[in-house]
Amino acid sequence: MATIDVFNHNVPAESEFGYAQAIKSGELIHVSGQLSLDESGEFLHTDDFAAQLKRTYANLDKILDHYGVTRNQVVSQTLYVVNLRQNAAAAAEGNLAYFGGHCPVSTVLGVTELTFLGQVIEISFVVDAKLPA
Repeated sequence: MATIDVFNHNVPAESEFGYAQAIKSGELIHVSGQLSLDESGEFLHTDDFAAQLKRTYANLDKILDHYGVTRNQVVSQTLYVVNLRQNAAAAAEGNLAYFGGHCPVSTVLGVTELTFLGQVIEISFVVDAKLPA
């Protein structure tokens, strides 16, 4: 039987909503939608797409680091973007900067709103820990 390893940022929303930031089961790591939260769970960078994207990827890196995996082991990502047409180029630019030459499968969804007022991006990952780093 596979061991389940749960990761949390230890922010209030985890217990208030009842979710984990990531769960590793076997060699797969499923990462919940990450956003622009600081260490205390405060939402940062209202309506600033570039700043939110940078902070969101930093929060994703914390999870990857916890599991000892790299960006090259991300096999799938889903991006939820408010005002997709307006933010598509910035999302693509940020994605290319974050992954470099690695290309996971990707779904980008345009949405009308997200959890926090002024939140414009949320990203989730699936990671395969067996792939070469």
